[in-house]
Amino acid sequence: MLSLVLAAALSQSVPWGTAESRGEDLAITLVTFGPGESLESWWGHTALVVEDRRLRQARLYNYGMFDFSTGFLHKFVQGRLEFWVADTEYVTGTYEAYRHYNRDVRLQELNLTAPQRVVLARSLADNVLPQNREYLYHHYNDNCSTRPRDLIDRALGGQLLKATSAPARMSLRKQTRRYSYVSPPMSLVLDYLQNDELDRPITEREEAFLPDELERQLDRLKVVGPDGTLQPAVLRKTYYFQATNGTRVPEHAPEWSFRLLLVGCAIGLAGFGLTRWNARGGRLPRLAWGGFNALIGLTWGSLGVFLFLVGLFTNHTVAHRNENLFLINPITFGALPLGVMMVFGSARAHAGLRWTWLALAATAVLGVLAKVLPMFDQQNWNLIALVLPVSVAMAASTWLDHRRRTWARPVT
Repeated sequence: MLSLVLAAALSQSVPWGTAESRGEDLAITLVTFGPGESLESWWGHTALVVEDRRLRQARLYNYGMFDFSTGFLHKFVQGRLEFWVADTEYVTGTYEAYRHYNRDVRLQELNLTAPQRVVLARSLADNVLPQNREYLYHHYNDNCSTRPRDLIDRALGGQLLKATSAPARMSLRKQTRRYSYVSPPMSLVLDYLQNDELDRPITEREEAFLPDELERQLDRLKVVGPDGTLQPAVLRKTYYFQATNGTRVPEHAPEWSFRLLLVGCAIGLAGFGLTRWNARGGRLPRLAWGGFNALIGLTWGSLGVFLFLVGLFTNHTVAHRNENLFLINPITFGALPLGVMMVFGSARAHAGLRWTWLALAATAVLGVLAKVLPMFDQQNWNLIALVLPVSVAMAASTWLDHRRRTWARPVT
């Protein structure tokens, strides 16, 4: 309780929180931190800085605060992740921390009128109070970039919203692929876990869930000045630090469908070949074929079980009604125990794997055929290109192996 009281006192003691600051003495800067190397930093980061130049006080407001020690993983899985805004007087120290990690630090001093600066500064001072600071995080709708965006727009009287109401240049999925391209496997996992909410038409405003996009929108925004003329929304833009050989985001989402099709065909042919090799008998072929199935069951199957459970029992709406469950689902996980059984020479594993792969091939084909219906509009061709060849090849090979065994059985 004492810590909350102290935090409230410190937040209210800033001159713009006590109405001591004059609008003409305030400077408000949007700070954009470039993407980093770790998953949570791929998307970049945003903060707002308020400075009273007369009183020589400044605060950096950061809406990206979270705590790993308070059930973070459980809340993340449930889609109930709590973030909060915090302020710090160590503005330059924060910049230096990002410099240490070789991430861009770009500053845009906003071209606001004196009353607008007071409104925005006061809003930040209120937001950081203990009773106001927490919010339910959503990667696309409510994050460290959308919160500053909305505060700036409120201070501007809706001018930013009006200027960004046009259709976006790309979907949320393509934006996600742009920023996750640095790790193709993880990019593919993110693609798998998210449904067609990422493919709906959006406006430019919604693209500002990304700090770089908010920065870009403010760079080109014109606002009505005190004299009634249109003026740039950014008074001045500077680099505090420019990363050297850092993470650079491509302008367009990478196209991987053809390469994933080649990978899927290669995996499918490998599985087909291992099935035919196992048909000849022998311990080594049995170990190889059983291990191949177990590996797919462990990797793909675990994702299938995870997505199934998340889609049913959590608040992650972007995972609900996901067409990728046609391709990789809990049935896929069955290849893990059956593959292990095959390694140990179980005769029943042959039949189990045959029906598992036949079911997976059938659901994958069904998922593709369902594309003719308007409601099945998820842009998951990357996953189809990778998974469909594997499921079809494995179903064909296990069926042919079953036919061979049936024909070779002696007639009594």
